[in-house]
Amino acid sequence: MDFTSFLTSLGTSFVIFVVLMIVFAWLSSRPGNLVVYYPNRILKGLEPMEGGKKTRNPFSWIKEAASSSERDIIAMSGVDTAVYFVFLSTVLGILVICGVVLLPVLLPVAVTDDGGKSQTTSKGTFGELDNLSMANIRARSARLWAFFIGCYLVSLVTLILLWRAYKHVLWLRAEAIKSPDVKSEQFAVVVRDIPPVPEGQTRKEQVDSYFKAIYPETFYRSMIVTDNKEVNKIWEELEGYKKKLARAEAVYAGSKTTAKPEGTRPMNKTGCLGLIGKKVDSIEFYNEKINEFVAKLEAEQKVTLREKQQAAALVFFSNRIAAASAAQSLHAQMVDTWSVFDAPEPRQLLWPNLKIKYFERELRQYVVYVIVALMILFYMIPITFISAVTTLKNLVKILPFIKPIVRITVLRTVLEAYLPQLALIIFLAMLPKLLLFLSKLEGIPTESHAVRAASGKYFYFTVLNVFIGVTIGGTLFNTFKTVEEHPNKLVSMLAASLPGNATFFLTYVALKFFVGYGLELSRIVPLIIYHLKRKFVCKNEAELKAAWAPGDLSYGTRVPGDMLIVTIVLCYSIIAPLIIPFGVLYFGLGWLILRNQALKVYVPSYESYGRMWPHINNRILAALILYQITMLGYFGVQQFLYAPLLIPLPLLSLGFGFVCAKKFYPSFQHPALEVAAHGLKEVPNMELVFRSFIPPSLSSEKIEDDQFEDASSQVSRSTSFV
Repeated sequence: MDFTSFLTSLGTSFVIFVVLMIVFAWLSSRPGNLVVYYPNRILKGLEPMEGGKKTRNPFSWIKEAASSSERDIIAMSGVDTAVYFVFLSTVLGILVICGVVLLPVLLPVAVTDDGGKSQTTSKGTFGELDNLSMANIRARSARLWAFFIGCYLVSLVTLILLWRAYKHVLWLRAEAIKSPDVKSEQFAVVVRDIPPVPEGQTRKEQVDSYFKAIYPETFYRSMIVTDNKEVNKIWEELEGYKKKLARAEAVYAGSKTTAKPEGTRPMNKTGCLGLIGKKVDSIEFYNEKINEFVAKLEAEQKVTLREKQQAAALVFFSNRIAAASAAQSLHAQMVDTWSVFDAPEPRQLLWPNLKIKYFERELRQYVVYVIVALMILFYMIPITFISAVTTLKNLVKILPFIKPIVRITVLRTVLEAYLPQLALIIFLAMLPKLLLFLSKLEGIPTESHAVRAASGKYFYFTVLNVFIGVTIGGTLFNTFKTVEEHPNKLVSMLAASLPGNATFFLTYVALKFFVGYGLELSRIVPLIIYHLKRKFVCKNEAELKAAWAPGDLSYGTRVPGDMLIVTIVLCYSIIAPLIIPFGVLYFGLGWLILRNQALKVYVPSYESYGRMWPHINNRILAALILYQITMLGYFGVQQFLYAPLLIPLPLLSLGFGFVCAKKFYPSFQHPALEVAAHGLKEVPNMELVFRSFIPPSLSSEKIEDDQFEDASSQVSRSTSFV
């Protein structure tokens, strides 16, 4: 890509961003769009616009987002969101500090070395941007010392700020856990790998007697996990008919007019998708179906509770100190029996995974790791192909018939600027759901843990395939004949190709923050979908609310996407320092725009009290180590005699990770007892705590408490004080 194409890409991305900001300012002020731009505030019963519409201007959201505190974020979106902003602000701090120091030093050092043009691999097409990178520095030049010192600066600043961030997140987590409010999950633990039931006992009696003996004063009761597949199916069908009935009643009510007060009763066919079969009165038909499925559900609930008990349970304690202590204690001599961990929020539990035995979980984990490794390996082939083929020069070779189009200067410039980046972004969009499915297949018991696992897989996937794949792919495609003739030059050519790929990644980052965050702020796609559903699909308030339901921040894809940018910016921070301002813009705009979204738009689907931070910390360290190894290799290519002095940096990073794992990580695995010991503002209603964990498909007003043979027993209930 030449300098003109780069400026075109940057300029058009900025124009798109400005247009999207103007669109946001106009659309968000329209009364009919408030549910799309302020759903979080509306769901919490707050006024959509702070201070009212008259006091606002198109840029009020910037002031509101910038002036909001961490406490505001926690109140509106929870601790996990606050931790995500700790990540954004930490990376932003790293890049700002490094940029302030490095840019005034490294750019003049690079641009004034006239002999460096011989280092480029581009054969006479030396780009203007390469003048500002290490590609313009001669081999063995004394100027390399400036870049060498810069490597140490970036590494030390990153480690110092990560240490501060880890301590801050630990404090946030502790403050949330020791809250005086009653949280159901703090009074329960999940028990897996329950051994076979002894003769003469039921599963319920086995669990109750075991924990009653260990915790005679604080054990409250237990709930045996059941196989809910069939009852869930019936419950979902019942809920579906209830929604259809509500819709039919709304249609009927809407048909009543002054001219026709009796209205028109809706009709539907009973066959496949309502297209075939007997035509019936919808309201009567759905009422009949509801009555039928209510009876089926009640019968299946009784069967499930009595006959489909699994080797897992939830155990409840009368205080949270006992629950926290139980969660981190070894209950049995054998690791594969009576495994206990602290309970998550009820909405987080992946019930089907709780019954999976210890060694099966271990086997599943390794199988999934092998599958993901193979996916990374084989995805490298198409991504490498895309990165190589989607350059305009190579595309013309493959598709000669597009030559007339390419000759048009404007089209050529736009295609050169955007084609590779767009192809890569679209290609990667297919991955997240598959990786989440594989993570759940491991036997992971909670939603947040599955999201963290999928996020880790996605991070390594993108780094290995995007960062390394693009670099290797572009180089091999362009220099295949040279590699074939001189295979011993492969390593040196790959290292020397790094500066040449800097422009691609500069454009990629710019496209992500200008266009990506512009679309995030303007919410054009959710707005269009909402209005289409409102006009053609929604017939009642429940359907309307479902149409504008905002969802959450989607950490499983958002964090790996950000981590890829961290990796790119760190790895090129010394080789091509001009990328640092782009990184600052990405994380600065992200901090501002996503803060607005967290305060007004997104609603968390779960709360894990910052459990994601150790994983974020490790991913940043992985990016840092990759950067340090990259620089070690590149200084070797530049024949810098003192390159081995960089070897302590990856060792320092590994040591930092080891210390963090030993010092901080245990507090993220389990709540510390000194934190759990803080008092509550009210005595917990243990019956409400217990019932909050009953799955919706097993919850029914008609089922008496003594019918929950999996959830209560004479042993446990005799000790109840509620």
